[in-house]
Amino acid sequence: MQPDGKVPGGPLTEKWNRYRSTIKLVNPANKRKFNIIVVGTGLAGASAAATLAELGYNVKSFCIQDSPRRAHSIAAQGGINAAKNYPNDGDSTWRLFYDTIKGGDYRSREANTYRLAQLSTNIIDQCVAQGVPFARDYGGLLANRSFGGAQVSRTFYARGQTGQQLLLGAYSSLSRQIAAGKVLMFPRREMSDLVLIDGQARGIIARNLVNGEYERHIADAVVLATGGYGNVFYLSTNATSCNVGAAMHAYRKGAFLANPCFTQIHPTCIPQSGDYQSKLTLMSESLRNDGRVWVPRNQDDKRPPNAIPENERNYYLEEKYPSFGNLVPRDVASRNAKEQCDRGNGVGATGYAVYLDFKDAIKRDGKDVIAKKYGNLFDMYANIIDDDPYKTPMMIYPASHYTMGGLWVDYDLMSNVPGLFVIGEANFSDHGANRLGASALMQGLADGYFVLPYTIGPYLAGTVRPSATTDHPAFKEAADAVDTRIKSFLNNKGKRTVDEIHRELGQITWNYCGMARNEAGLTEALQRIKELQTEFWENVRVPGSADDYNLSLQKAGRLADFLEFAQVMVTDALVRKESCGGHFREESKTEEGEALRIDEEYCHTAAWEYKGSGKPPEFHKEPLVFENIALTQRSYK
Repeated sequence: MQPDGKVPGGPLTEKWNRYRSTIKLVNPANKRKFNIIVVGTGLAGASAAATLAELGYNVKSFCIQDSPRRAHSIAAQGGINAAKNYPNDGDSTWRLFYDTIKGGDYRSREANTYRLAQLSTNIIDQCVAQGVPFARDYGGLLANRSFGGAQVSRTFYARGQTGQQLLLGAYSSLSRQIAAGKVLMFPRREMSDLVLIDGQARGIIARNLVNGEYERHIADAVVLATGGYGNVFYLSTNATSCNVGAAMHAYRKGAFLANPCFTQIHPTCIPQSGDYQSKLTLMSESLRNDGRVWVPRNQDDKRPPNAIPENERNYYLEEKYPSFGNLVPRDVASRNAKEQCDRGNGVGATGYAVYLDFKDAIKRDGKDVIAKKYGNLFDMYANIIDDDPYKTPMMIYPASHYTMGGLWVDYDLMSNVPGLFVIGEANFSDHGANRLGASALMQGLADGYFVLPYTIGPYLAGTVRPSATTDHPAFKEAADAVDTRIKSFLNNKGKRTVDEIHRELGQITWNYCGMARNEAGLTEALQRIKELQTEFWENVRVPGSADDYNLSLQKAGRLADFLEFAQVMVTDALVRKESCGGHFREESKTEEGEALRIDEEYCHTAAWEYKGSGKPPEFHKEPLVFENIALTQRSYK
């Protein structure tokens, strides 16, 4: 079957407005009759739950943390894009749309991406009204800075804490609805299964992480806002609780996984310093506005960075990409850092780092100006590395960060499972093969505040759902399956810890399906992951019980999902024999070593269908049609 994106007809610039003018509506009195489950309380989940409740729907909101305020969106640093053109430097909705399509290497759906650019300006107005303390210029207007992949300044920011401030704004709206009784909040819950009744998503099984109880929750629609799968690499910039569980439960119930090989490696992270680490730390891409990336020209040059004169430094991004310089997109910056380090020009104890130098910016603007822009980021770096970035260049290296793949959704943000909506990073829809910096926050809030509240209405108004309760056999079957799975972990008296096996999985996926991939490596990775999966089920040891807060048990369930997901990700990377964005196949590159797309064969979204445990997934294809932008090989030179 070919997935149907259900994109409205008409000119691209009018699709969203036409859609909103013609959809079926739910009248205010009837909204009170519908119950909606929202899993996840990051920017997408919190904004969606708050907005749906404000409209009158009854919402149940689930978060894995002890408070929605601890959702991983809080870790976003640099900013949020919007085409307001405040600096008067030529920005527009169309330019934001074009930059996003180009940055994603022409592998996203045109209509979804244009809608995102349209809604970007509304997001800023919404957040300002909530009191989000965006940075302002001397005259009091909202300030902007630049991010990679754009030649205009369109990124709004709150120092280096943009995600935190935006999440507090969404959390305040959510809290208002909790106090009004329109949102029931369930913290410390993990979605353990999706419940389908007559093929429709009608509820979830949630596990109380504190006491281990299984809870049955029924609704008229289920919304997943559970983030991405970056922790498949073990070491990533994601919080250690970030997981792919909800998406995999949906996948096993028939929802398609789309483009899982499209993973983003962030170029500006603190390098790994030892095997003891459980995660890596992000240094915002915004630092590349003022920081200059370089390595020594001489491979044998081990002098301190400040002792290396200008003529012996290789500012490789500025030399190779003069039009964009240090502000090339993330995939381009990451691959070039890896290339320099592989050649032996890397710095630091491991040789796998490059310098990010602020000497010229501090000389030009003064230390106080740089501190106002990035002070908390500089402090974080100093606390971790024990070095002063005001005096000595930062050392950075790429790390697993965001994921562009996810559950497949149509224009309504509904998966191929009726009643299952997926928003934010959990879906695949807007970023193609590479996300531009500062666009994740934009998508999460656009989906939650402005898209889903419209698109969920036609489903609720036009779909017949048989009446059911949590006593339905489908709920019992799902709860029993969860119980069996958990008991299998606890009853297995193996010898290996969950972290040990997860670390091995991360090494496989990073080495063979990370910044560069090839057929031989991917084939080996797929076989090794299957063997590791067998080892996991036979030899993992999970101490403790299911009746209290058991972190090892939580990790075991998440690793089981990652092991299954990793096979789909590697399979997707094997099948897509082109290079595009963050998916770099070494067999497909230009003479200059840049990513080479093959549009005749791969201008499509790959959607994978679960066919049973141990069986390869089935491939489905949604062709990508570009009516408004010509497909060209990307160039940032």
